[in-house]
Amino acid sequence: MAFAGTNISLSQPGITQKLRERRDDLKQKIAASRRFNQNRLFQSDQKRLYKSLERPEVCEAGSGPDQADIIAFWRGLWSEPVNHSEGPWMEVVASQGASITPMDPITITPEDVAQAVRRAPNWKSPGLDRLHHYIKEFTSKK
Repeated sequence: MAFAGTNISLSQPGITQKLRERRDDLKQKIAASRRFNQNRLFQSDQKRLYKSLERPEVCEAGSGPDQADIIAFWRGLWSEPVNHSEGPWMEVVASQGASITPMDPITITPEDVAQAVRRAPNWKSPGLDRLHHYIKEFTSKK
């Protein structure tokens, strides 16, 4: 007997196929259970759900690049002059945009922001997309 305490032997015809199907069924049930629990957690405590979805190997402290590397990377992108070949479509777009009247300037006060944030649900962005927005608080100051 291949499995102690059972009547299962690997010499039975079709046993490997049955075991493979059973394994696949169990994998599907585990995935369905995980989805169900994540949906319940999303309904009850979104903050805990998002924390559980974070991958610790990505979120480790101190694993970021050096400040000099970051500055060199962005300086290479924004400080170098670039010559673009502007085609005839640029003139078409400019002529179409010339007939559009500019919008009046808008002044956003701190009270406007406070009112919009007050109505926003927890762990949601105030926009229509309802995407999760996570703010990382850095406790050490240099």
